[in-house]
Amino acid sequence: MNRLGLLVLLTVAGLALGTWDNCGEICGLRPMVYEYEYMDHDDNTTRIVGGADAKPGAWPWIVSLKHPAIPGTRHLCGGSLITAKWVLTAAHCFDRIRKIGMVYLVIGATQLTKPGPGAQLRRIKKLVRHEHYNKNDKSNDIALLELSKPVDCNSYTQLACVADPTLIVSELQNCWVAGWGSTAARAQNSSDVLQEAQVQLINVQLCNSTGWYAGKIHTHNLCAGYPQGTIDTCQGDSGGPLMCQEENGDYFWIVGVTSWGQGCGRAKRPGVYTSTQHFYDWIGVHIGLETIKSAF
Repeated sequence: MNRLGLLVLLTVAGLALGTWDNCGEICGLRPMVYEYEYMDHDDNTTRIVGGADAKPGAWPWIVSLKHPAIPGTRHLCGGSLITAKWVLTAAHCFDRIRKIGMVYLVIGATQLTKPGPGAQLRRIKKLVRHEHYNKNDKSNDIALLELSKPVDCNSYTQLACVADPTLIVSELQNCWVAGWGSTAARAQNSSDVLQEAQVQLINVQLCNSTGWYAGKIHTHNLCAGYPQGTIDTCQGDSGGPLMCQEENGDYFWIVGVTSWGQGCGRAKRPGVYTSTQHFYDWIGVHIGLETIKSAF
């Protein structure tokens, strides 16, 4: 289907439901970049670590959590818009935040210093961190943010599809990470422009083996990156999405929430993510299962 055909389909679907302006039933699609051609990037490109600048609207559900005390772009963590009023993120993003009223969210932006007319700002009405989250070992590192008011969906703001229990995550091939985090290990500043990088899912048993993470990976974690390192999430990417596309599908699933890792881009130390599929029921309890968007 060509781009025009997709946009017509999305518009008609939204109008038929009468809910295009407040997100409707569509998730996981990227109307701005349906025909976006992902090119191989050489070693000199800007990094996520190892990534490249994302085009406007590339990942329309990604959210920047900001705090005024953070220098530069104020970026704290990432997140994913899963309904018009709920954002999925990592629990550890709030370990040092004493007043959540100071945190605000930017939705629909690619460049933080120039968010553009499509960007929307929201405050946090409610923070729900997993009741068994442990900051020492990053177990159950997942959280939900209820927005001060629902967002309006448009070409730059769309909902993410949350991986449900029927999805066979291990069979997904086209996986990506995105975020405004540091573009090099130990870098002090976050990136102004959203970075994206293609990654591979890494078998959890391998990831947890001797010479890798040696037992530190929980059963509710996923690992993604490359055995040799070089491409990885980094500081500031926490809370953002690990996104995978089915082989014959147009939409992306959020299969993981960026949680932790040893260094950035190290060999045998890939990024560690909280499995959204594992916590699907937990998410549903807090936001209502009927409101979690499905790609079908």
